[in-house]
Amino acid sequence: MGTDENPGRDGTTPEPGRTPEEPRTARPAGPDRPADRRPMPPESRAADRRADGGHAADGAPDGTEPATEADAPEPAMTGRQRLVAGLWPPRLTRAQLIVALLLFILGLGLAIQVRSTSDSSALRGARQEDLVRILDELDNRSQRLTDEQRRLEGQKTELENSSDQAEEARKQTVEKEQQLGVLAGTVAAQGPGINLTINDPTHSVEADKLLDTIQELRAAGAEAIQINDVRIVAGSYVSDVRGGVEVDGKRVAQPYRFKVIGKPEDLEPALNIPGGVVQTLEKEQATVSVSREEKIIVDALREAKRPDYARSSSR
Repeated sequence: MGTDENPGRDGTTPEPGRTPEEPRTARPAGPDRPADRRPMPPESRAADRRADGGHAADGAPDGTEPATEADAPEPAMTGRQRLVAGLWPPRLTRAQLIVALLLFILGLGLAIQVRSTSDSSALRGARQEDLVRILDELDNRSQRLTDEQRRLEGQKTELENSSDQAEEARKQTVEKEQQLGVLAGTVAAQGPGINLTINDPTHSVEADKLLDTIQELRAAGAEAIQINDVRIVAGSYVSDVRGGVEVDGKRVAQPYRFKVIGKPEDLEPALNIPGGVVQTLEKEQATVSVSREEKIIVDALREAKRPDYARSSSR
């Protein structure tokens, strides 16, 4: 005897055409009438489950809980999926970071070495003719650089010499200018020399005696002479005037004070020689005194005048 696949609420099978709510009259089964056990249509089974309060829908046919999506077995992962899952997200440790850094440094060193080896291998694999040509070019370049160095050194020497010559010429020009200025009386001068003082109370000393004194000093090596406030130069002159003497047109009052720059050891004896300037002035009732000085300052100046006709012959 078969079992009822979808029994009703009372355990009987509903007849076709009846709803689950309508009761079915039980029909006895006899020996000549088998029990009516036909399968129920799907619509009837669904309605029967709704009538049972959804118990049959929530459970399995045998009363067990139905399987859900969470209880379903997960599909098997492929090898690539397992590899990706193991590599990402990365799980790095401190030791792995240190190893990675060391490997990076090692790779960088190998790359540099390979590059340098490849650069040198270009010459290593060159032919003999190419190597000879490269050596000739290097020799020629070295020779050109040597010649250029010599040329630049020569220019440097010329510039230094010309600069030194120009500086030396400038110094000589300045010195010559000073010397000419001292002789021309346009610049002040100082140096060792003598002070000569002539006091003439009787006014017997005339211009010729002063001129003889100037000539004697020049002959003894005087380089700069000043009488009172008048500078004596090559073109100076002395003349007699009423009651006195003029030097270069300027009246000079007594006592006549001479400032003379030169070698004192030569100037003083030249004035005191027998029959010289001192004895001649003393015969004129004049008083003469001579003293040596380590520093004589001649500060009386003459105005520099440009000659009207004379010109330098070096032009």
